[in-house]
Amino acid sequence: MSDLLNELGGHIEAKRPDCVIGWDVTHGELNVDVAPSNIRGFVEFLKTDPTCKFSTLVDITAVDYPERPKRFDVVYHFLSMYQNHRIRLRVAIREDEMVPSIVSVHPSANWFEREVFDMFGILFAGHPDLRRILTDYGFRGFPLRKDFPTTGYTEVRYDEEQKRVVYEPVSLVQEYRQFDFMSPWEGAQYVLPGDEKTEEKA
Repeated sequence: MSDLLNELGGHIEAKRPDCVIGWDVTHGELNVDVAPSNIRGFVEFLKTDPTCKFSTLVDITAVDYPERPKRFDVVYHFLSMYQNHRIRLRVAIREDEMVPSIVSVHPSANWFEREVFDMFGILFAGHPDLRRILTDYGFRGFPLRKDFPTTGYTEVRYDEEQKRVVYEPVSLVQEYRQFDFMSPWEGAQYVLPGDEKTEEKA
């Protein structure tokens, strides 16, 4: 299988050297690093090329590397049911950089790109309706960025007096913020049957 994937990787690089920055086969999967500006054309090539035929978009997600100048990897997963192959594309971008939308090539990318925008704040140029899809209207921040606080910025609750949902700044009691990271078993004092014999010997 890895020989077939290596052959496929070589074919893709030879056909589209303008798009492919690098590629490798890891854990039985073909990974290709692609230049952001060429992603739409490259995805179209993967879909129509007779050797590739990656006609099914499985997922689009992202990975946050805050310490890198190119902070995000936008990751695309495709399946070729004709060739029984999978491919993963990685596009490295800066925080202020936009990625071309691939909705015109794969209409199913619409909601995937909206989810990546909602969770990471990555903008997709040319998307027909780029707005949040998982969080609420007026939500602040991007929950899957590594600098997003685990408690969030706002608290949502239903107010009985006002008879509506209200948004308030997060207010946590101090006990909630302090963790001892101890297992429930570590701090417990248990006396098991037979333990008293040890004390008698002492």
